[in-house]
Amino acid sequence: MPEPSTLRIRTALPADGEALALVDRLTWSHLHAVMPRPQPPYDPFFDERHAPEDHLVAEAETDAGSGARVVGYIRLGFPTPLACNAHVRQIQGLAVAEEARGRGVGRALVRAAAEEARRRGARRLTLRVLGHNAPARALYEAEGFTVEGILPAEFLLGGEYVDDVFMGRSL
Repeated sequence: MPEPSTLRIRTALPADGEALALVDRLTWSHLHAVMPRPQPPYDPFFDERHAPEDHLVAEAETDAGSGARVVGYIRLGFPTPLACNAHVRQIQGLAVAEEARGRGVGRALVRAAAEEARRRGARRLTLRVLGHNAPARALYEAEGFTVEGILPAEFLLGGEYVDDVFMGRSL
């Protein structure tokens, strides 16, 4: 897997749907997912609520030099449909392929999402993360997010009760 210097972050294209869906399926875990494990037939990655332009894609050059490969994504959305809340964007998904973890891909995606949210006029960026997802929480804290609220034992995942943690930061 390439070093972070070969990493490119870009807005998703409709043609990225299959690659992003595959990353999503391969990274599924109760560490971060509250929805059941995806099963065939798989739903399309993009839909009426999640358009390509709502996603930033991480691409990395392959070791063989045969071109770039999708290694992760981050989804930006609105936390509510209310006009009075339109100044806030929310990270609504982040996934990094196993072979690309520990190489700065997640950090690059979070930074790019903050910049894109700012570019789109947002003043705040928020997210929800499961309480037991220590790696994600550490990444978000390192990128300036703070805990703004906790819903204790909000989810029952894999037989364990898990907190829902709200985090946010100003842009």
